[in-house]
Amino acid sequence: MPFKAFPDKQEESTTTTTTSSMDIIEDELTMLTDDPKSWHGSSLLDAKQITGPGLRLLFKVASSMRGLVRDDGGDDRLRNHVINTIFYEASTRTSCSFQAAIKRLGGSNLHVDGKGNSAAGKKGESLEDTVRCLECYSDVTILRHPQQGSVGKVVGMARKPVINAGDGVGEHPTQALLDVFTIHDELKLYQYKVKPHLTVTILGDNKNGRTVHSLAKTLCACRKVLWTNTLTIRYCTPAGLEMPEYVVKYVDKFADEGVTQETVYTIDEAIENANVLYVTRIQKERFATEEEYHAVKGSYVVDEEVMARAPENMIVCHPLPRVDEIKPEVDKDRRAAYFRQMENDSVAGYNFPHMFGLFIN
Repeated sequence: MPFKAFPDKQEESTTTTTTSSMDIIEDELTMLTDDPKSWHGSSLLDAKQITGPGLRLLFKVASSMRGLVRDDGGDDRLRNHVINTIFYEASTRTSCSFQAAIKRLGGSNLHVDGKGNSAAGKKGESLEDTVRCLECYSDVTILRHPQQGSVGKVVGMARKPVINAGDGVGEHPTQALLDVFTIHDELKLYQYKVKPHLTVTILGDNKNGRTVHSLAKTLCACRKVLWTNTLTIRYCTPAGLEMPEYVVKYVDKFADEGVTQETVYTIDEAIENANVLYVTRIQKERFATEEEYHAVKGSYVVDEEVMARAPENMIVCHPLPRVDEIKPEVDKDRRAAYFRQMENDSVAGYNFPHMFGLFIN
């Protein structure tokens, strides 16, 4: 089956234009809907590709996958299929969740550490050449890279599906999908006949946190189909680590449809009437100097005292790993959802090779 990241893509023109290559890529990406055919052979680069109906389909498959793994441990629907996981940045949860999913569904995995003992790490091979070579042996590539926009460049030249598992400080759409699945599941939003207002506070490093860039987009695009008619996204972040302007502008597009954004500065403002407190670590590896990092490290800390003041039905999420922004004492609070969120990571991980890799029959 042919690759469909660009289903109607024509031969590249030699004409010079002022439009960036990334703009072209995003314009031509397949929108993922409740029609399984829209997922077949497509790539996932940006959270904006996921439509509300598409997310509903993903949730349906995720729920069935959870039952499958619980009852049977998996199946062999990926038998005779090979999936690459190529990671140029450190990863535990994302890498392992994909590898576990591939194995539980009977597939084979080729894992490459782009910084380690590989041609990419030791011999200076380009990212494009690494992917071009490895897709000769496989059906799908799952890629993480430290440079924002790098996965988009690969999608533009790849012949087979590419799933963005994080590109620097850019996007992390697969994380966003498991996050909204967790929110929907934890708050039992599927039970409401009258859709409630939802307030999601994003606390921490909003500038460098690629997970929250994708989360904000996904919450906006899919809210009416799944859980809410009106939505507030609240930002609470140290000075200099605000949400990027391009994300804020994207969310602004939904202002006439009941979506509001607000910025607060204290943790008490952050938790007031919140349904979800989504916490992120201050990302040390993104700072130029130790001094810059330590100037903002520990700006916001969620502990037992904070939880005592928080709404009874507010859940706490975190993409992990954490450093000091959530104290271990919070783990025993029933509202601490982040380890259950990681369990959903494996459930969501079962979906992506399955749905993008030509495997829905």
